[in-house]
Amino acid sequence: MTAIPAALVLVLAGCGEKAGIDPRQQVGREPVLPAAQNFLVPPMQVPKGTGWQGDAHPTVASGLKIEKIADGLQHPRQLLTLPNGDVLVVEANGPGTEPVTTPKQLIAGIVKGRSGKGAKGGNRITLLRKEPGSGKWQQHVFLDKLHSPFGVQLIGQTLYVANTDRIMQYPYTAGATSITEPGSELADLPDTINHHWTKALLASRDGKKLYVGVGSNSNITENGLAVEYRRANILEVDVATGASRIFAAGLRNPTGLQWEPQTGKLWTIVNERDEIGESLVPDYMTSVKEGGFYGWPYSYYGQHVDQRVKPQRPDLVQTALQPDFALASHVAPLGLFFYTGNNLPAIYRGGAFISEHGSWDRSPLAGYEVSYVSFVDGRPTGQKLSVVTGFTSSDQKSLFGAPVGLAQSADGALLIADDVGNTVWSVTASGPR
Repeated sequence: MTAIPAALVLVLAGCGEKAGIDPRQQVGREPVLPAAQNFLVPPMQVPKGTGWQGDAHPTVASGLKIEKIADGLQHPRQLLTLPNGDVLVVEANGPGTEPVTTPKQLIAGIVKGRSGKGAKGGNRITLLRKEPGSGKWQQHVFLDKLHSPFGVQLIGQTLYVANTDRIMQYPYTAGATSITEPGSELADLPDTINHHWTKALLASRDGKKLYVGVGSNSNITENGLAVEYRRANILEVDVATGASRIFAAGLRNPTGLQWEPQTGKLWTIVNERDEIGESLVPDYMTSVKEGGFYGWPYSYYGQHVDQRVKPQRPDLVQTALQPDFALASHVAPLGLFFYTGNNLPAIYRGGAFISEHGSWDRSPLAGYEVSYVSFVDGRPTGQKLSVVTGFTSSDQKSLFGAPVGLAQSADGALLIADDVGNTVWSVTASGPR
């Protein structure tokens, strides 16, 4: 039964109309939004995952250099730098519990799997420790037997891990290279179907709350509203009790959460909906207003109604907030990090790095890079800058890697988890700071 869809995939992956809008027109506060289109099966273009061969590596902007600090990982997704300088690498992929009920899902799954993005995850966390003197990073299996983990945070002496179905808590000892205790559950998380399985995690500054990004269970409610219970939300979890509430809603897939350093406001990146055009809908980053509604599924980029959703909710659409900053359509942002170090050149200080995992339903490809957006007085300004590129071949047929989680090392380097290349990269200034 898979031979015919596979053949169709090859056709779809290599053809289709080219996007008519330059992605740069969809960056910023007021992105260009073309008319929506409807597709039985959306146009698809996905490069074949090959990984990095030999000494190949991504390309960095002028004034920067890049080096590999870890490889041979199992689908690394998220990073966390601990107070002692150790770095945690979360290795995972989806649990594979979403049923395939339509030809479109089958075709899309084969196309995405071809890229290497569907590779099996390690269901573990690896600890990286830099050796004094040599500068080499040693790898230790820190915590294993997890269930599609994604978010990880440390509060005091407790490590919190967001599996796809629950937040677990473990005792942490500074300097330890492994955790052997079974841990305990702090709070359960929505885990039916798992169309979007990732659960981003961020601790409040005072350590009393955890914020969790929970993606939708569909593109635009095609699986029914019942399975969207507590989804497409950012949840606030009380660390003392495990009780939770919806902090903000209508966010289709909030895959990264961070505190903006100047204002202390919560920011997120969001993967928007598909299948209404190669230039719709722009993914975005935005500050998050407590109690705010951001449109999904009824509208996009503020109050632009999605006519596919039935029944309509004009009452909710009237309240939908417009995001702060569009990142262009289908770039699939999966990592957000506000840089606070002084290792990188001054142009990269005080703003946000975004890892763009890359498109699957757009031609030419979009994303597949780490970009940077400057902030002034706590607000994004100007265009995106391409900082780390070269994850695809020049003909867009091969995929060497794809950026996901971002972090800052103890010495101010920008760290990048690459889940297709199974690598962690370190970006630093190429000359004197």
